Amino acid sequence: MIKSFIFKFFFFFGILFICILFIPALFMPKKFVQFGGKLMGYWCSISLKIFLSTKIIINGKENIIDDQKFFIACSHQSMFETFFLQTIFNSPIFILKKELLKIPIFGSYLKKIDSISIDRNKISKDNLNFSEKIKLIVEKSNRPIIIFPQGTRTLPGEKIPFKKGVGRIYKDLNIFCQPVAVNSGHVWPKNGYLKSNKTINVSILKPISPGLPSEDFLKFLENDIYNELDKFN
Repeated sequence: MIKSFIFKFFFFFGILFICILFIPALFMPKKFVQFGGKLMGYWCSISLKIFLSTKIIINGKENIIDDQKFFIACSHQSMFETFFLQTIFNSPIFILKKELLKIPIFGSYLKKIDSISIDRNKISKDNLNFSEKIKLIVEKSNRPIIIFPQGTRTLPGEKIPFKKGVGRIYKDLNIFCQPVAVNSGHVWPKNGYLKSNKTINVSILKPISPGLPSEDFLKFLENDIYNELDKFN
């Protein structure tokens, strides 16, 4: 409990400090804000290692796509992956809840780096044009889109069906998918205190080629990620 409190205090203090330090970057080219995002990712891992004695293991770096466009589909158990994956991939573009854009300063950073928001609770014009917005960004940028196909943070061992929208994105973009499995919930659960002296595994799985029927892709992706997470439970 004490370690959990100390971690949260220093982690969020560091994030706030970086946010304030990079305020001028909001008026500069977006690469400066992207650098700030990477710093947040490194601060996340440093804080976990120092205050919770967390070991972070990255598997499958050889599977990272580096010669063509792709999007990342990652399991979601905590805030860890939203920060840390920025240290592995080239300034990914996040698909996230619209509410996050309303956070003071931090929301401005998310907008600056072209984050794509969606209101999951209602049908709107923006939601209906969601795929078109993603396709346009992918065409103009070499940065990968990152999406959490579960749609929300889950508990370790919890296997909720992946959202059908991920299959639609795969079909519409017609590019490779880079699956990533992260078991961060063993250290940083969505509810309760953080746990010390644990290991977070980040597994970068083999890419899925474009061209599969969206239903088959979704089933393959779901099995691939959950089978990998089962190894760490």
